[in-house]
Amino acid sequence: MILDSEKTDTHYYEELFEKTAAQAAETLGSHYNYSWKTDPRRMLFAFSRYKFVAKMFEGFDRVLEVGCGDASATRLVQQTVKKVVVTDFDQVFIDDIERRQQPDWHLDARVHDMVAAPLQENFDGIFSLDVLEHIEKANELAFLKNICISLNEHGTFIVGMPSLESQTYASDASKFGHVNCKSGPELRDLLKKYFHSVFMFSMNDEVIHTGFFPMAHYLIAVCCDKK
Repeated sequence: MILDSEKTDTHYYEELFEKTAAQAAETLGSHYNYSWKTDPRRMLFAFSRYKFVAKMFEGFDRVLEVGCGDASATRLVQQTVKKVVVTDFDQVFIDDIERRQQPDWHLDARVHDMVAAPLQENFDGIFSLDVLEHIEKANELAFLKNICISLNEHGTFIVGMPSLESQTYASDASKFGHVNCKSGPELRDLLKKYFHSVFMFSMNDEVIHTGFFPMAHYLIAVCCDKK
């Protein structure tokens, strides 16, 4: 309960404070906590990407995130689909998710390396944001093949990554581990090997659009009808 000294004159906020006080406080995961402390704008950009995925997958039954990190932003996708499974090859992130599980927003979190093998189940939608640029070029075909095996026949795959052109302006922290950034046409041509339809979007800061690829900081592809 709120102390008398903490009462507000606005009824709406009083109700808000009382409901908040009745629940345990939540914390962001390690990755997003770091962003909040060092560059809060990065959180806005990341959440915008997850909102895009949430809108594209709205109404889907089962969705998989590959390379979820701490999954703090995945809740946006949980709002629009029935079930979300999140995977990461790094045990430390899955442990972090499990420590922060909330009954109303429970995530099925698993350690899995999509380069090594597909999941032994299928999903209506799969998405992977800020992952492909970290995968060595020699492994990208195995990664995409295993994505397709894990996707339903008429499922949709969404992938997002920094553009090759953006790396000239990226900070050292942003560029860390980026071994496979691509231009827009290069990413589209790669994905067309696995999907009949690939819809490409550009992104600058939090704005997703259909603008000129060489001026895009980030690329998002929506892929349908796997081959």
